Amino acid sequence: MGILDGKRILVAGVTMDTSIGFAVARVAQEQGATVLVSNFGRALGITRRIVGRLPQTAPVIELDVTDPEHLEALPGRVREHVDGLDGVVHSIAYGNPETLLGGKFLDGPWPDVAQAVQVSAYSLKSLSTACLPLMGDGGSVVGLTFDASVAWPAYDWMGVAKAGLESCARYLARDLGPLGVRVNLVSAGPLKTLAAKAIPGFEDLESMWSGRSPLGWDETDTVPAAKSVVALLSDFFPATTGEIVHVDGGYHAMGA
Repeated sequence: MGILDGKRILVAGVTMDTSIGFAVARVAQEQGATVLVSNFGRALGITRRIVGRLPQTAPVIELDVTDPEHLEALPGRVREHVDGLDGVVHSIAYGNPETLLGGKFLDGPWPDVAQAVQVSAYSLKSLSTACLPLMGDGGSVVGLTFDASVAWPAYDWMGVAKAGLESCARYLARDLGPLGVRVNLVSAGPLKTLAAKAIPGFEDLESMWSGRSPLGWDETDTVPAAKSVVALLSDFFPATTGEIVHVDGGYHAMGA
């Protein structure tokens, strides 16, 4: 038996098989869940191909979390495959690397900043509320962040967007708790994902991480983060909400 036996999980934002979202989908299936994934636009075709690399091929739903029509249609699209949801994973973020990242903080234009905040932070609220008609008592929403409590080299406006995501998760935890739905985040260390490759200078973070992490750090291994997400989706954290679980080898707890 797995810790997600009988659970129905939507993993939103799966593009590549190197992503944390893909690893979550795989571990969730291994733990007994029925998994659906989503993406949109040009990435949708890639997602439809890579789900074949999962233990069981998962249904792929088209979902742009910035499109009100997509959000309104989401419950119906999910019900084409399952009769409800027990968990939702928010694996979605975007910031224009040409204008917002890699030392461009002082020059970041508002339209691009607004897009980054909407896609990376506000969408947690949009996705969660769109899924509420499908969820009941014991539901779990889990998002992915990169520690926004400090300023990182190169991360710039994405760091601000992630700070918004972390605050959004706390307010969602407050408002969805009375409905029996938990909201938590997993803060992973730097990983060689498609998103990380788009950040100029992000390799500098990777190079120093393993030396300062008490447990060490493998920037190619998405499984520890995925396992933590799956644990939060399960019934093993029934009284935990508004939390940020660090999966970074212990880096966040160390000083200089």
